Amino acid sequence: MNFSPKHVVQAIGLTALLSLIACSSTTPPQTSKPPEPPAKKAAPVWMKSSFDQLPGWATGNQDSVLKAFAAQCDNNGGALAKKSGTPSGLLKACGAVQERLTKGDLPPAQFWLEANFDVWQFQKEDGGKTGLMTGYFEPELNGSRTKDVRHNVPLYGVPSDLITVKLDSLYPELKHMRLRGRLQGNTLVPFFDRASWDKVGPQREKPIVWVNDKLDAFLLQVQGSGRVELPDGKVIRLSYADQNGQPYKSIGKVLVKRGELTVDNATVPGIRDWANRHPDQLDSLLAENPSVVFFKESEIKNPAVGPTGALGVPLTGGLSLAVDRSIVPYGSMLWIESSNPQSGKPITQGALAQDTGGAIRGRVRADYFWGTGKKAGELAGITRQPLKMWLIWPKDTPLPDSAN
Repeated sequence: MNFSPKHVVQAIGLTALLSLIACSSTTPPQTSKPPEPPAKKAAPVWMKSSFDQLPGWATGNQDSVLKAFAAQCDNNGGALAKKSGTPSGLLKACGAVQERLTKGDLPPAQFWLEANFDVWQFQKEDGGKTGLMTGYFEPELNGSRTKDVRHNVPLYGVPSDLITVKLDSLYPELKHMRLRGRLQGNTLVPFFDRASWDKVGPQREKPIVWVNDKLDAFLLQVQGSGRVELPDGKVIRLSYADQNGQPYKSIGKVLVKRGELTVDNATVPGIRDWANRHPDQLDSLLAENPSVVFFKESEIKNPAVGPTGALGVPLTGGLSLAVDRSIVPYGSMLWIESSNPQSGKPITQGALAQDTGGAIRGRVRADYFWGTGKKAGELAGITRQPLKMWLIWPKDTPLPDSAN
């Protein structure tokens, strides 16, 4: 705001104003500072590349990737068509592959991709090509429909008074943004954070299920989905349904900041070891992350099929990635170069952008889905690997908006 003299008097008082006038009449003028250099323009999201520059391309998993790519769509459009914002060229390419597979006349996947797609390498704002790959998995927990001595940690469905507003329906420039809260009278206020929800939740909502471990319940929310075995042997799946609108905060980073863990051991095993040594401090640590995830229950008809990701198709261990949705369209084919955190062996392969996550933000950033169960959990818990990533994009199709 540009203040008039009257505004200044009202804001700081007459005495202060007179002091300012006196100072301005006796203080010699200062030498003006040289102008700030213009901010360096960020590098484009993608840099043109080629298939022969993809590490491991000659011996890659193109067949499985192309089949999984086609499974995202069918003659009626499929999951890709149902997702708003899917580029028409990506949908057309998916349909073409699906049609050729149905007819049985699709050429070898490597040749098809090289003939119909281009390669673009992801790069960071400063032009760097190396980012971060973390991992996630589908946990397996023990639970009960009723609370008992062993099962006393609740997992909830979407609260009846949680309101979600899609901001891009009002402001197109806020694409993919959501506002969540609850009504207090006629006013929309923030929904309960984790510490508050732990207190009021049991009085407001009936849990879907009670599980037997606080940290496992917390990690299930971080992962977004999981399986719960009930006392009668039945196994149900809990999948992400909504979130309380509060920001996600890493408890691993909290422990590092406190000096209780190093960056290297701020992994799931490291956090679990800390929790076992400090059981009386676990509640306060978990409350450091105000975000709460709410679930929906589904039946598991085929144990071999993974949980459904944000795209709306089942995730495949070793193939599906969670990405930054504001940069990478769902369903995109990607190529990654990273490494296995246990064996150190290179990971050079194709993958599909089929999921997203609150902590997955940035250009060269991905969360690798390892699968279901204990072994997948062990790998996911320690995955924090350097990552290079390429977009395999249909020819003659404009790059996504974020390339501009």
